[in-house]
Amino acid sequence: MTRRNSVLILSLVLLAAAFSLPAPGGEAEADFNADTDNIYRQLEIFSTVLELTRKNYVEEVSNQELIYGALKGMLNSLDPYSGFMEPEFYGEIQVETKGEFGGIGIEITMRNGILTVITPIEDTPASRVGVHPGDRIVKIDGEPTEGITLMEAVNLLRGEPGTKVEITVMRPGETKLLDFAITRAVIKIESVKEVKMLSDEIGYIRLVQFQQKSYGDFKAGLERLREQGMRGVILDLRYNPGGLLSAAIDVAEIFLPEDCVVVKTIGRNERVDMEVRTDSDGEFSQLPVVVLINEGSASGSEIVAGALRDNDRAILVGSTSFGKGSVQTILPMPDDSGMRLTTGHYYTASNRIIHEKGIEPDIPVPLEPEEKYRLITRKYRGLEDISGAQMQDATPEERILRKALEKIFEEERSLEEQQVLEQVVERLCPEGKTDSDEDPAGKMDEGEEVLEEEEPLDPQLATALDVMKGILLQRSFEQKGE
Repeated sequence: MTRRNSVLILSLVLLAAAFSLPAPGGEAEADFNADTDNIYRQLEIFSTVLELTRKNYVEEVSNQELIYGALKGMLNSLDPYSGFMEPEFYGEIQVETKGEFGGIGIEITMRNGILTVITPIEDTPASRVGVHPGDRIVKIDGEPTEGITLMEAVNLLRGEPGTKVEITVMRPGETKLLDFAITRAVIKIESVKEVKMLSDEIGYIRLVQFQQKSYGDFKAGLERLREQGMRGVILDLRYNPGGLLSAAIDVAEIFLPEDCVVVKTIGRNERVDMEVRTDSDGEFSQLPVVVLINEGSASGSEIVAGALRDNDRAILVGSTSFGKGSVQTILPMPDDSGMRLTTGHYYTASNRIIHEKGIEPDIPVPLEPEEKYRLITRKYRGLEDISGAQMQDATPEERILRKALEKIFEEERSLEEQQVLEQVVERLCPEGKTDSDEDPAGKMDEGEEVLEEEEPLDPQLATALDVMKGILLQRSFEQKGE
């Protein structure tokens, strides 16, 4: 007998039992209510409701619709992260971890029952229109998000590239709601964004998400910095929302010696479901590391930061991370649907729970709102180099700014261009100074070298740099004393 036939016969038996139940009241009802955790009795109730709904609901509804709806309700009632995925959505979710998918480019979660942005992914439609970490999405296409599930929200925000979705957000510190019209696009994510030397000895690498290619790209970046004389590295995980657990573990293992606990998951009844240990020394296990984290660092980035700190391999600088440390297991179903189920919580090597607690930095460095705004909108600095293809998805403000930058030395500008340019310059350069202040006519002596002023480091990065300088100085003293 096949499995499907067995299930069908069991269902029919249960359904028949449902319609042969004794009349309510009396001793039978008392016995039934006393056995609330008996699976067969609860299935009798389910079968009864299913059949009555199918036969008597005002509109015709299929068994599949009813079963799918019941499964969604069951899993959504557990926590914001568990859920049932219909075949089409389950197929889409498989694409996301490969680094290319359709949408607006934000990582979202439910925080205190409110749909909340963990962080916009850099260089995506959401980040370009100005969505910020911590924004609370109260409407999608004009419909309130109250009572929405995480799966439903993801489904509404995704769509065909080129189509638009409107979101309304409530931002901490703002007195009014903010509306954003966002054009969906194919999201192509490069996990390693910046690889550079901050000084003769200190490298800097920014990792924005963990994907299948992250380990290879990250290791290649470190090797490039080593060739340039790197003796210590600053790993920037700010606004990194996580991604593939395996990729996060691979990145952490690069810096860890043999037999170190990277992460462990603890499930029901304090059962350790998984403990990941390094089986050899990482290639950069002796390299001094400072890690930058903030409230936009979640999941995989919290695992990396916790692993390096708890194994005495890094000092953490910044602000407390987001605190998304629950384990979701994705299971395929026979009809190509799937389910996402929370099966445990992540713990660091020292048994510190991540979920809803976050990772606290060793050296807290809070940012003022203006400093945080400048950090988030750093992308405007490079608009003069943006390609035509990218400009097709740019916001009106970005298009105007690009045009204004192209003729910044020209005397005539439209009023609209001038106003937008002044607003952006005022935000990004509070001192109100631009390149044109030095040479308002735009005339330079032929052959004169123009020195580009280096962009100042934000306070968190500046602190991390000072910490790394101290670590390298201490190492130099120790080596001289040997």
